[in-house]
Amino acid sequence: MFNHRGSSLMKNVSTTTKFISRKSPRAIALYIFLLFAFSIFIFVFNAGNIDDDPFDPISLQITDEELWIPPSSRGLRACAHPTSRYIATIGYDRYLTMECDGGLRQMRTGISDMVAVAHIMNATLVIPKLFTQSYRHDSSTFSDIFDELHFITTLQRDVRIVKELPKELELVPRAEKLFDSGSNVVYYKEMTQLWKEYQVIHVVKSDSRLANNNLPLDIQRLRCRSMYHALRFIPPIERLGKELVDRLRTQSEKYIALHLRYEKDLLAFTGCTYGLTDAESEELRILRENTKDWKVKDINPAQQRKGGFCPLTPREAGIFLRAIGYPPSTLIYVASGEIYGGDARLSELKSYFPNIVFKEKLATKEELNAFAKHSTQSVALDYIVSVESDVFVPSYSGRMARAIEGHRRFLVHGKTISPDRKGLAKLFDELEKGQLKASQFSELVRQSHKNRRGAPRKRKGPAAGTKGEEAFRTEEFFYDNPYHETRHGVSYLNKAKASHSYWLQGNYQLKKSSSGHNDDGTSYLPTPIVISFFTPVASMEVFLKHLDIAFPTVKVSNLQAKGKVFFYFTDF
Repeated sequence: MFNHRGSSLMKNVSTTTKFISRKSPRAIALYIFLLFAFSIFIFVFNAGNIDDDPFDPISLQITDEELWIPPSSRGLRACAHPTSRYIATIGYDRYLTMECDGGLRQMRTGISDMVAVAHIMNATLVIPKLFTQSYRHDSSTFSDIFDELHFITTLQRDVRIVKELPKELELVPRAEKLFDSGSNVVYYKEMTQLWKEYQVIHVVKSDSRLANNNLPLDIQRLRCRSMYHALRFIPPIERLGKELVDRLRTQSEKYIALHLRYEKDLLAFTGCTYGLTDAESEELRILRENTKDWKVKDINPAQQRKGGFCPLTPREAGIFLRAIGYPPSTLIYVASGEIYGGDARLSELKSYFPNIVFKEKLATKEELNAFAKHSTQSVALDYIVSVESDVFVPSYSGRMARAIEGHRRFLVHGKTISPDRKGLAKLFDELEKGQLKASQFSELVRQSHKNRRGAPRKRKGPAAGTKGEEAFRTEEFFYDNPYHETRHGVSYLNKAKASHSYWLQGNYQLKKSSSGHNDDGTSYLPTPIVISFFTPVASMEVFLKHLDIAFPTVKVSNLQAKGKVFFYFTDF
């Protein structure tokens, strides 16, 4: 058999040789040319259908500025100082104790709300107790996470804060109180009637106890002073957090912080199983079924994803960022817990962005071991790196992601891209089915997210037709967007000029204040605005009268009449 096949093969070769030998050299050359031309045609045809990098920023005509430059702040800047009408709280013989249950975000917001409540009720606030065991099995105390002394001294002009109750009050009867959520100042003024019978009020639950809107300006700013100035992390957390940021900066001038909320508990709670195996989906269903605190058990995963209630998968997060225009070389810091599916699922993100890092990669084992006993401290590190990032992208609009976005809004800092998960689910499906080309997908993604990049905006109100508790639940949370109470800028002055028909030509500039700072150097009062006008003094005096009518709380000092007039606005 073998010899027969070999003999046949040799005959075929011989026949071919004879065929070629009978052709002239010109015919052979033509034959080779046609073969070469056909090869070129096939290559060009196939190359037209190959898209090596469909999301390449150059081919998509996306500039570096579009990717990294934050949206305009519209002349606004962070402002949390008290107005001239503000009165500090004394409250020496009345005490408010509280406990916080939940993660880092609930701690910070609950504490800040109770600072404001203590001020309204004229009470001394006792350093809060943290009950985080039920959330992350964490036994942290307040001083394990927050700088206790800094918290007390920063707010000493607002509320009296003590570390513990006086010993003589430890055994006295206390009023155990669960304040109504979303309550206003009138409600808490009524609660002061409790002081007639008690010296100590214990607040059972602190999160979301204050209204989001329609509170006095000074109360809103006090909440921000507590949240963004007083609640500073302990020095070891602050130092390592800033060191991680510096290490990122040595690797790349700019970086994205991706809050990749793709963890087992969230997927089980939301019933999101897209892209998971049958075994993984069943594991999540069993977890949801066995968790007593989760009321909803029967969930349709497809409807959840279609409604935009599911986090982006690691793969979807990678496609989304590429569609926005970020190149594969972009440095991405992943802020997250344990990714469900481990390295296999994380590799789906790495296929789009190989240059991704976690704090475990940036920090040494020795550095992280210092925080191994308290998981909330580890979360705090992610919080710092995310707030300081050039671009922040949450894969899911959970509590922590919204808290980071709110902090960045307060600071008027960086760009925050909030994925429209409902719209993206539809686009992902169309891309997967081949109904959209990559370039079309990218264009639709960028167009639908041009107004979702962290620009200043007013808080969203409650859903139409809702009232009371339901309205409070549907409106935007104060700390998610502390605008407009904590902003000021030249818009106030423009409004005053327009209202009183004065055309005042001049330039606006900032002048750094030599006072109004805390001992640690942080600003307690904002830098005053200095306006330089080239106008006669007489008309300036008239303008001042109108300004006083328009803004009675504005204080003007250091008036000079030598060609320029300088106004130091210390309060709005």
